[in-house]
Amino acid sequence: MSFDGSFLHAVRNELDCELTTGRISKINQPYPNELILTIRAHGKSHQLLLSANPTYARVQITKIPSVNPDVPSNFTMLIRKYLNGAILKQITQPGNDRVLHFDFSSRNEIGDQIELRLIIEIMARHSNIILIDQATNKIIDAIKRVNSDVNRYRTLLPGATYVNPPKQDVLDPFNVNNFKEIENIVRDYPNADVLADQLRQKIQGLGKDTSLALASYLHEPSELVDNFTAFFQRFNHPTPTISEIATNKYNYTAFPYPNTLSNVEYSSLSELLDQFYHDQVQRDRVREKGSVLIHVVKNQLKKNRTKLKKLQKELTETDQADQYRIKGEILTTYLSQVQRGMTEIELPNFYAENKPIKIALSNQISPSENAQKYFKRYQKLKNAISYLTEQIKETKAEINYFENIQAQIELANPEDLQEIRYELEQQGYLRNHEQHQKSKKKRHKVNKPEKFIASDGTEILVGKNNLQNEQLTLHFADKRDTWLHVKDLPGSHVIIRDFEPSEQTLLEAASLAAYFSKARSSTKVPVDYVKVRAIKKPNGTKPGFVIYEGQTNVLVDPDPQLVQQLHE
Repeated sequence: MSFDGSFLHAVRNELDCELTTGRISKINQPYPNELILTIRAHGKSHQLLLSANPTYARVQITKIPSVNPDVPSNFTMLIRKYLNGAILKQITQPGNDRVLHFDFSSRNEIGDQIELRLIIEIMARHSNIILIDQATNKIIDAIKRVNSDVNRYRTLLPGATYVNPPKQDVLDPFNVNNFKEIENIVRDYPNADVLADQLRQKIQGLGKDTSLALASYLHEPSELVDNFTAFFQRFNHPTPTISEIATNKYNYTAFPYPNTLSNVEYSSLSELLDQFYHDQVQRDRVREKGSVLIHVVKNQLKKNRTKLKKLQKELTETDQADQYRIKGEILTTYLSQVQRGMTEIELPNFYAENKPIKIALSNQISPSENAQKYFKRYQKLKNAISYLTEQIKETKAEINYFENIQAQIELANPEDLQEIRYELEQQGYLRNHEQHQKSKKKRHKVNKPEKFIASDGTEILVGKNNLQNEQLTLHFADKRDTWLHVKDLPGSHVIIRDFEPSEQTLLEAASLAAYFSKARSSTKVPVDYVKVRAIKKPNGTKPGFVIYEGQTNVLVDPDPQLVQQLHE
């Protein structure tokens, strides 16, 4: 899997058709290394995503909505200053490198026309987005500033002269005039893997998977020049594909590569990238934005699991409580046979057919005090059993609560994390840094649940965290609506907005409940469903906790494609 120069060549062609001559209407930076330009072109608005994420660097048109920070970054403000309202003149790719140039025509503060170039360099952890003044080739700013201490060859700071990435002595596969060198390589290296390594060294913009596919093409019986040209022509007329390359391992390519297990085709490269990266990128964003929450939840789980083991061990030790009572009663019954100063006595156990039982004694106290000592031990352990049982119950409830929060974080969109944080603050597990501010505290507004539309048009609502679940089930849903939840596992509350839903809608809603739960990766997931009127919230319980009875159960498989299909 690689967003290499050849794949970028195909992306450039797609972006050129969709965006060139368009005007920028909006600029946002939803995440530290990502920029979204809304460009109005050919009667449509498109969201151009430029990502310098170290792991998922790419450029594409995206349809996935994003939530912007309340306060824009300095880089966002600067890009808005220079590019708001700018016209996109052309998109170019130097050679077959992993670099795209977006050339814009704009106007400065006094109304003079200026030519600007926005550059995205897709180079793993060195990926960057850079704005330069074309007239002077000076850097206006970069999303990742790089000073001379980090890179002496290329300083990426405001005011510095922009220097292109180091050029390699390699061939641009889309402009090859002499195939002699390639013919020699193919002749000298008949092994496909070795040939692929050599091709990567001689041809620009080949990732490992692309070089292996090219090696397979070049070993075909037809003429080498024809095979080479046909291979790279396919990047000009792509068939965007996600392929399974091994069990549960997938790759995306501009067209189907050889030796894949299965292929799913998409209408555009941007649609393919949205599909491929959505879940992975969301998980990373959640991990990045929710690192404090994840840390708190992990610590609470560790603490409570350790506490539970200790309590269960102590409870096991109380199994001897009845033995102390029995010994106390036997001593009381045969008190006349016990002499002061004895350290042990053997007496008949009338609880076990008068079989002899040895009873340890203290020689410092009277026989009666020895008996009372056993009764006191018994009473102490009896009280401990009650206390430990209650503590174990409370600790298990805490573990269930934090496992539920953990599952919600795993399933959350970045915008859902604020509500989870607010909940943990209200429950006292996380410090509220705003609680000492003098300004009047605003009431927290709960986000709306996620909306889905069933095949027959019925509305299905899904809560993504405890606050949304409570709001949805206890305050928003009609008592005659149908409520669903995965059985005995953390998950979302799901509401079907229909008093008598069809069987198909019920199964689709159950699949959503299974998908938005800890059982997302399982099969044959049991999901309970019942009318909302049967849902009760016990007093004093934590957010999102409810009880119910009279439910029916259905088995479903979580289906990501169905989720996407039903999403409004």
